[in-house]
Amino acid sequence: MRTRTLLTLAGTVAALTLSAAPASAADGTVLTTGSTGGTAVAVGDVLTAPLASGTAATLYSSATGTSGISCTNSQFTATVTDNPEAPGTATESLSGHTFDSSSCTSNVVGVLGVTSITVDNLPYTTTVASDGTVTVTPAEGSTIQTTVRLRTLLGTITCVYQAPSLIGTADNDDNSINFDDQQFTKSSGSSLCFANGFFTAKYAPVTDNGELVFVN
Repeated sequence: MRTRTLLTLAGTVAALTLSAAPASAADGTVLTTGSTGGTAVAVGDVLTAPLASGTAATLYSSATGTSGISCTNSQFTATVTDNPEAPGTATESLSGHTFDSSSCTSNVVGVLGVTSITVDNLPYTTTVASDGTVTVTPAEGSTIQTTVRLRTLLGTITCVYQAPSLIGTADNDDNSINFDDQQFTKSSGSSLCFANGFFTAKYAPVTDNGELVFVN
């Protein structure tokens, strides 16, 4: 009788322990608001993020150099198209990526200023994996493309840069997405347009209707 009672008690404690266990990451979605494991971001929600305060988006002629273009005002806008259970990969449609030319400067010899920077061929597909990897890809048969118009002593020149994809990293510490030295190749433009452009930027915070977005 004593043995049976102890076994029954042990079984009861185990059942209570299991029922009281916190939900695992797999019980939530990849993208949440408020906190990790918070409220699921709904499909159709629009996420936005400006440049992190005090930082600049740069397009330099080399990965280790400082010659090129720098902008202090940029923002992206993306619509969530799939937000599965974590761990997994959420999908977004990147419909807007803007640069305020009045915040841009250039230290390229012969360049007087930046007229405009336009991101072409939108929308792009953006995936966000549970490990924080962010991948931006164009539509099939297209390319990621940025058109830069610069003022020079000889007038305005147009430089077009392309890349097959971009890889970034999401960080829950400051709700940011970082792109580091992502390489673009010049597809057209004058000799004043550098042959390669290396894009670096930190966008933060990523928000959904004002709520901070986390990756799970």
